[in-house]
Amino acid sequence: MGNSNNEKKCYYEVDENGVALMTIDNPPMNALSPAVLADMKDSIYDALDDNAVRVIIITGAGKAFVAGADITEIQKQKTEKDGANFLVIGQELYNVIENAHKPFIAAINGYCLGGGLELALACHIRLADEKAQLGLPEIKLGIIPGYGGTQRSPRIFGNSRAFELILSGNFINARQAEMYGVINRATEAGAVLTEAKELAGAIAARGRLAIQAAMRAISEGVHMEIKEALTFEREEFGKLCETADKEEGIDAFLNKREPKIQDR
Repeated sequence: MGNSNNEKKCYYEVDENGVALMTIDNPPMNALSPAVLADMKDSIYDALDDNAVRVIIITGAGKAFVAGADITEIQKQKTEKDGANFLVIGQELYNVIENAHKPFIAAINGYCLGGGLELALACHIRLADEKAQLGLPEIKLGIIPGYGGTQRSPRIFGNSRAFELILSGNFINARQAEMYGVINRATEAGAVLTEAKELAGAIAARGRLAIQAAMRAISEGVHMEIKEALTFEREEFGKLCETADKEEGIDAFLNKREPKIQDR
């Protein structure tokens, strides 16, 4: 199930629990060429529309998650207008991920640089193999991150860390990234996909309505004043009180059994 295709540079497959494993496959380093971005767009929209999909894991084939943008494409941008327009597709796609109604988990399995780290930052949850290398090295090319790196970095892990990574262009390992708050956690070598699947499976077992309400409350509430945000939270909670899943969840808890989620 899914849009798996050997000719595609990004594809996904769905397991019986509703976990979609989306793989970026553009050897040798999964650079974000126009073809990769086009296939990513198709896969992401397909997965969001696919009723079988409850959670989406994004990872990279081979030794890299995504090692960055296609440098030859950046080289072609010679004017201010062209440079700015070049970023629109990637920014819009990453916005789709960030604002999705299904959770995205980045399973960072190797080099995660530039546009690759920006992709991970657009995901809701980030796990990384302890041997992974992460960074925003665009400054070394005389440019800056352009797929949201300068904006999501300070929002996720603070101005000081963002300045450090972006202005130096230095790489950090997964343990440092965990300490900095760039990722949720580092995993043992070779275990990132296993742990991502376990986490995704736990999320997929929950009701869609509650998952979506929680995602809205977090994603939208953070942009509100606290009083308004708490009102929004109450409203989302109240809507769930009218659902069958809430009744089933409470009954299952009281009777010490697993709930039978109906997504209604």
